[in-house]
Amino acid sequence: MRQKDKKHITLIGAGIMSATLGILLNELNPEFEIEFFERMDQVAAESSDAWNNAGTGHSAFCELNYTPEINGQIDISKAVKIATQFEMSKSFWAYLVSKRFIENPESFINNIPHISFVWGEENVDFLRRRAHLMQAHPLFSEMRFSNHHDVLLEWMPLVMQSRKPDEVFAATKMDIGTDVNFGNLTRVLFNYLESLPNVTLHLNHELRDLEKLENGQWRLKVKDELNGVKKYIDTDFVFLGAGGGSLPLLDKSDIEEAKGYGGFPVSGEWLVCNNPEVIEQHAAKVYGKASVGAPPMSVPHLDTRMIDGKKELLFGPFAGFSTKFLKHGSYFDLPMSIEFDNVIPMLQAGWDNIELTKYLILQVSMSHEEKVEALKEYYPEAKLEDWDIKIAGQRVQVIKDDPEKGGVLEFGTELVCSADGSLAALLGASPGASTSVKAMLDVLKKCFTNEMNTDAWKQKLATMIPIYSNSTDYNKFIFQRRLNNNLLHLDDELKS
Repeated sequence: MRQKDKKHITLIGAGIMSATLGILLNELNPEFEIEFFERMDQVAAESSDAWNNAGTGHSAFCELNYTPEINGQIDISKAVKIATQFEMSKSFWAYLVSKRFIENPESFINNIPHISFVWGEENVDFLRRRAHLMQAHPLFSEMRFSNHHDVLLEWMPLVMQSRKPDEVFAATKMDIGTDVNFGNLTRVLFNYLESLPNVTLHLNHELRDLEKLENGQWRLKVKDELNGVKKYIDTDFVFLGAGGGSLPLLDKSDIEEAKGYGGFPVSGEWLVCNNPEVIEQHAAKVYGKASVGAPPMSVPHLDTRMIDGKKELLFGPFAGFSTKFLKHGSYFDLPMSIEFDNVIPMLQAGWDNIELTKYLILQVSMSHEEKVEALKEYYPEAKLEDWDIKIAGQRVQVIKDDPEKGGVLEFGTELVCSADGSLAALLGASPGASTSVKAMLDVLKKCFTNEMNTDAWKQKLATMIPIYSNSTDYNKFIFQRRLNNNLLHLDDELKS
C-alpha cells in the first residue's frame, strides 16, 4: 500500500537507463517509492540486450567519428567528453561492486583492447596526427600508434595475416579498452533493485497514455498485457526510458518542450562468426572509418565480444531501415509519429540528409555475399560459410526543430524535460548505454534540482561517483580510473 507522504517515482522501460536512474534515486533517498513498467516479458529485451547493442565501452579510444577533422584540424573535444562520461559509468559500477550490490562484474565487463585501423596515405596521416593529439591528453596517454606490419600482425592477426608489408596501413591501440554486456549489467542491476522493499517491477505492462493533473502529478494509463486489465497510476515523477518508444510517449505528454521533435528509425544486422578457430584468433575491437552518410551506430568494426560467458566475433553493424521504433515494435510507429508540429522539421531533415538516405538504400540492398565482401576489407581471408547474419537492434535518431536551420537530424542522445521537472524523456542513440550514468545524472540535475543542491546528496554522489565533481582534474581522474578498473576486474587484493 502506497504511503501518501512519500514521493512516488515511475520509470518506463526496463533497460540500462531506467535501472541506473532507479539505483541512483534509491541510494540518494531510500524513502522514494519506485515503480518500473516494462512492455516486454523480461528486462533488457530491447536496446540494452547484448545482440542489440554494440557492446563497446565507448571511451573514444577507437571510434574515429568522435574525432572529426574540420578545415584540416582534428578536434578531440568530443572524445574527451565521451571518455569522461564512460569513466563516470565505471566509477558508479565500481561503487556497486564495492557495496556488493554487484557480485560478479566479469559477467558484464571484460578487458578487450580497442584498436583503430585505417589504410591509404590520407587516412594514415589522419590517424598519426590524431594519435599525437590524443597522447598529449592524460585520458589517452597510453595510446600506441604503429604502421609496421609486424606490430600490427601481433595486435590483430586476422586483419593482417594476408596483407603485404609494403601496403599502406596504420593502427592505434589502447590496451585498457572494455567490452560491456549491457544486457547482463541491466539484469544484475534489476536483481538488486527487486530486492529492495520500496521498488516494484511490472513486466508485460505497457504505458498507453499519460496526462498532467491539476495537483502537479501525472496520471498514467497502463495496460497489463497478460490479462488485458487497464490501470491508472498517479505519480510525482515520470522517466521515459523506453528507447525508441520514448518519442511517441513524450508526444502524448503534451508538454511544451516536446513540440517539434520527430524520429528517424535505423535498424541493423551483424555478421556473426560460427567458426571457433577463427574466433580464437581475434581478441580486440577493431574500428574503421565510417562510410559517407553513415549514422554513428554503423561505424564498421571487427569485434570480439563476451556474450553470456561465450566469446563471440562480430562484424558490422550493417544499417537498414524499418518504420518500427523498437525491434519488437509496430510498422506504424513512424507514420503515427508524424504530426503538425514535427512534419516540417522531419521533411527538412530528410532533405538535408540525402547522403544518409542513399547509404541506407545501399545497405538494405546488400546480400549476404556482399556483406562478407565488406568484411574482407578488415579480414581478407573471410569465408562466406563462417559467417551468419543476425538481426541487431533498432535505434531512433532524433529530429529536432532548430530555430535557424529548421529540422536537424541529431546523432547523439537528447534529454527532454518538462519545465517543472516532473517528467523527463531520453531520446536518441550513440553513445547511449556507455554514458548511462552521466545521462541519468543530467536527469537528476534538471528534475531534482533542489535535492541536488543539498549537502546530503552532494556528499552521497561524491561517494558513489568520486570523479563526478572533479572530472577536469585529470590527475585525480586517472588515479580514480585505476581504482575503478581494479575493482571491476576483481584483482587479487579485492578477492582477498
